[in-house]
Amino acid sequence: MREFAFGVLVMMVVFVGQTCSTNISRASFPKGFVFGTASSAYQHEGAVKEDGRGPTVWDKFAHSFGKVIDGSNADVAVDQYHRYPEDINLMKDMGMDAYRFSIAWSRIYPNGTGEINQAGVEHYNKLINALLANGIEPYVTLYHWDLPQSLEDMYNGWLSPQSINDFARYAGTCFQNFGDRVKNWITFNEPHTVAVQGYDVGLQAPGRCSIIRGTFCKAGDSGTEPYIVGHSMLLAHAAAADVYRKNYKRKQNGRIGITLDSFWYEPSTNSTDDIEAAQRAIDFNLGWFLEPLITGDYPRTMRTRVGNRLPKFSQAESSLVKGSYDFIGINHYTTWYARLNRTNIIGVLLNDTVSDSGAFTFPLKGLRPIGDRANSVWLYIVPHGIRSLTNYIKQKYGNPLVIITENGMDDGNSVFTSRKDVLKDDKRVKYHNDYLENLLASIKEDGCNVKGYFVWSLLDNWEWGAGYSSRFGLYYVDYNDGLKRYPKNSVAWFKNFLTTPQR
Repeated sequence: MREFAFGVLVMMVVFVGQTCSTNISRASFPKGFVFGTASSAYQHEGAVKEDGRGPTVWDKFAHSFGKVIDGSNADVAVDQYHRYPEDINLMKDMGMDAYRFSIAWSRIYPNGTGEINQAGVEHYNKLINALLANGIEPYVTLYHWDLPQSLEDMYNGWLSPQSINDFARYAGTCFQNFGDRVKNWITFNEPHTVAVQGYDVGLQAPGRCSIIRGTFCKAGDSGTEPYIVGHSMLLAHAAAADVYRKNYKRKQNGRIGITLDSFWYEPSTNSTDDIEAAQRAIDFNLGWFLEPLITGDYPRTMRTRVGNRLPKFSQAESSLVKGSYDFIGINHYTTWYARLNRTNIIGVLLNDTVSDSGAFTFPLKGLRPIGDRANSVWLYIVPHGIRSLTNYIKQKYGNPLVIITENGMDDGNSVFTSRKDVLKDDKRVKYHNDYLENLLASIKEDGCNVKGYFVWSLLDNWEWGAGYSSRFGLYYVDYNDGLKRYPKNSVAWFKNFLTTPQR
């Protein structure tokens, strides 16, 4: 493992500082490379009480005092439930090939299980048909964080193995109803984020942790629950993939994968301690979920450092999880430094997964940031990180088929900035240009097996704990004037980028 970590450092040194001076376009990428935009049901749809939809853990969490920075919720969001024809036209006008959206589990099964809600099925039928009629391929995520509240109330959701069976049944219902037209399925979006943010630090739904128990979180165990939840989601993914492969894949001619999030981590110094810390930081982020899919077990560093708190796969479970994908989705936004955590104080104060990793990660070296910052406090712009990450996946995990399922940056939502100025998002244009240049280099120069790129996001939307204070969209949404959509400069840039045909 140490030799591999040193290899990663050498690779990073090669990439850092490289710049591309060529003009890129769709034609620069291999034939068949897919460009699209991404979204999620809870952040976009709204209509939370319409047509039989049941409540989710995020409905409850967003309506709890102090959980969202601006006090907002996604009851309306950007109203895509009603405005999807308009939004599809926006994608078509830009020349996008695909749209990644999620199905709300509680629209199909309002209680997570039981009777199917036909109105929910009909909504997604209409959305899928409208996309296809406009030449846009649907990429469907089955779970983007919005667990039906009934399952949380019934058996604590992902903390119970019952969630595996209920998810597999829900997934099968979606395959049966939509799989004749949907050829690209994603089981889970960012299980790592759900496990850590929802069950370790308590900053996202369902808000469980053991930090300042009774004040910040009412229940939870940060030392065990993130690992239990991650384990359940891996097994649920594998169960759903098994259902798809046995019953639907051959006749529907589709494919199934999972979307994992990962920062890239660079050693803060060239010391062996910091190089190994960067490797552990990656293991406790990407490796936690990708390694079981490749090898059937968790990274050795996690087994060693977490011990008996990390659940074990049975032989049958390991066989089911290993190879349970046709592609791997990667959500990548930023790069941070990592160094050896020489004290447990920070880890204990923050969360146990950080303490377990033994790595302290931060976007600054001294007072110097790793790159220019976007609006979010965690999002620093480091374009070469996407090249380093895709090369890491190639070298360590055998170059599986990868789709970049999210990449983007946000602006703030300042009342002191005019709409005219907000639409001049030259920083976003440069962000996408530079990340795409590095992604292209990883494909053409390094041989990384990457076949698609999805922008987060088509529209400004409701951004979880940040509410409406964070704007990731290519289109500006006026929250004070009927949710009207206005193109930012990045729309014109992508339209020009995509109109050059692939060779």
